[in-house]
Amino acid sequence: MKAVRYHSYGGSDVLVHEEADRPVPGVGQVVVQVAGTSYNDADSGLRAGLRQDLLPLAFPHIPGLDLAGVVTEVGEGVTSWSVGDAVVALLPADAPGAAAEYVAASAEALAAAPRTVELADAAALPLVGLTAWQALFEHADLQPGQHILINGAGSAVGGYAVQLAAQSGATVTATAGARSRDRVRSYGADRIVDYTVTPVVQALAGQHFDVVLQLAPAGPEENARLVDLVADGGAFVSVTTSGPQDAGRGVRTVHVFARSDVTQLSDLVARVDAGELAIEVAQRLPLADLPTVHARAAGRFARIAELAARVEGGALAARLRADQDAVRAPAAAGELAGKTVLTP
Repeated sequence: MKAVRYHSYGGSDVLVHEEADRPVPGVGQVVVQVAGTSYNDADSGLRAGLRQDLLPLAFPHIPGLDLAGVVTEVGEGVTSWSVGDAVVALLPADAPGAAAEYVAASAEALAAAPRTVELADAAALPLVGLTAWQALFEHADLQPGQHILINGAGSAVGGYAVQLAAQSGATVTATAGARSRDRVRSYGADRIVDYTVTPVVQALAGQHFDVVLQLAPAGPEENARLVDLVADGGAFVSVTTSGPQDAGRGVRTVHVFARSDVTQLSDLVARVDAGELAIEVAQRLPLADLPTVHARAAGRFARIAELAARVEGGALAARLRADQDAVRAPAAAGELAGKTVLTP
């Protein structure tokens, strides 16, 4: 089968579209013919080796955390899925991913795919959808009637976060530029702050929110200013760089790393099929273009990595200093905007 793999940590140029062995299902596994996967900045972090102390990879490694496809083989002990079932999943970061024609996955990690969208497009749901759900309801404990600020609402996670927060009965203030403003408003945001016109903290000076959800890369100073917008006893939840550990005033600061949860993913799928949750796909490309996608995302990822190193320091900062090529932005690589789905 064809797959995109990398044989060592490094920049986007380590990704190769090549022949690989087709997987066979182990006990408790199924083999899925991949209809689509999608790019996430987490894929770049794994490729660059930024978390190799926590998640070491076996090489060659196939990336692709998001999976949408059809079951083609069922392994021993699997009774929950049959050949021909359409499924979605968030795959383990250290396991072979979905940037291939076929992938073996644990049967317990799968959810039925939505029926109302193209199967490949469903690959734009698992990681970012689960990130939004867990940030809002597990970590922020968002309740009906509360006020939430979603900073970076035009992002892939932001689109789901705005929809879910609005549907929960919260009042949503969202930051968005001209490119995403209308889409964010259509998702249910009550107020849009154009951060390209007025800095967010300045535009919202004197206002307070029960929850501030930080989806934009930021340094410690900007995060501290955003924490000032959190009401006493509220929550500052970030999926990018972490906020101050001790914010005072009873404010909780949480750094979110999404995990696979089939129950939550199934709920998101049900919302898609009910017409309550829109899946936004900016572009669809062949899997062979994945190295180019990583290259186009490199500028944004390099900024995220730089800020994360400033906030965390320690081993991450040392690793970035030692291997700057892993997060460099190739010349004339362009820019990646919105969610990209890739199909074998």
